[in-house]
Amino acid sequence: MTSFQLRTGAPGARILAFGHYQPSNVVTNDDLAKTVETNDEWIQSRVGIKQRRIAGPDESVVDMAVQAGGKALANSGLSPADIDLVVVATCTQEATIPNASAQVAHRLGIVSPGAYDVNAACAGFCYALNNASDAIRGGSARNVLVIGAEKLSQWVDWTDRSTCIIFADGAGAAVLGPSEETSVGPVVWGSAGDMAERIYIKDRNSFLFQEGQSVFRWTTTNLHTVAKEACELAGVKPSELTAFVPHQANLRIIEAIARKLKAENAVVADDIVEAGNTSAASIPLALSRMIERGDVPSGTPALLIGFGAGMTYAAQVVEIP
Repeated sequence: MTSFQLRTGAPGARILAFGHYQPSNVVTNDDLAKTVETNDEWIQSRVGIKQRRIAGPDESVVDMAVQAGGKALANSGLSPADIDLVVVATCTQEATIPNASAQVAHRLGIVSPGAYDVNAACAGFCYALNNASDAIRGGSARNVLVIGAEKLSQWVDWTDRSTCIIFADGAGAAVLGPSEETSVGPVVWGSAGDMAERIYIKDRNSFLFQEGQSVFRWTTTNLHTVAKEACELAGVKPSELTAFVPHQANLRIIEAIARKLKAENAVVADDIVEAGNTSAASIPLALSRMIERGDVPSGTPALLIGFGAGMTYAAQVVEIP
């Protein structure tokens, strides 16, 4: 690492590269105003979104995961033969059997890897990233492909303006490998099961429900302390962060956590403006796009924090590849 040292005391894992994928279909706020009672000003003032990407009817979670995973793999300089574990974070897989990860691995030419899915909703990528880091540090895997992929559009009622304005589709991925110095900090994670009924899908014939005001209050009240604890465990001060990449749930939530964190030198991800809320895909999608644009320097610390249905949450400091 060039400018900071995570305080963990043992060799571990590092992120080698990111990749992302977004569907080509762009849906603007004006487009939504043609079918539900809303307008661009109302949507932007409440959630900060201008547009979002929606997958086509024949485009699946696995399809998007393959695209993002393939780009991350290419960017890492590794070959499919180098990957021995694939983890896909998703809560919107069309069917739970078979899992997405084994299908993604097969389509990418990764032969006989460990493969499993993680459902921690919008915190899923951070959960999967920690699992991958632990697998490498523990010797269970050498190189791991971690993907967050979601097709929320198939679980949204497009006549319900409280949800259809927020959720979107996409995928983001990272490749992790071994490192002499730990570049993925300790995770701070947890859940608030008493909040489980605030965001849920009742059954396979139902649409996603979200009690927006309760979620807003809970996240803006509790999550800055989780973010600060992740920095403390990594031995990094918030002022030393070059990037803060929270789950892209709502621009007002992002801004509120950032203010309380006081990471004044960090670029704060605001991918939600153009990408919408893509659940487990949002953090790797946002960070991949930031790296691609040159917004964040390699070798510097970024804080990731995911939070969502469950309520689940997880945060860790990582080194930008």
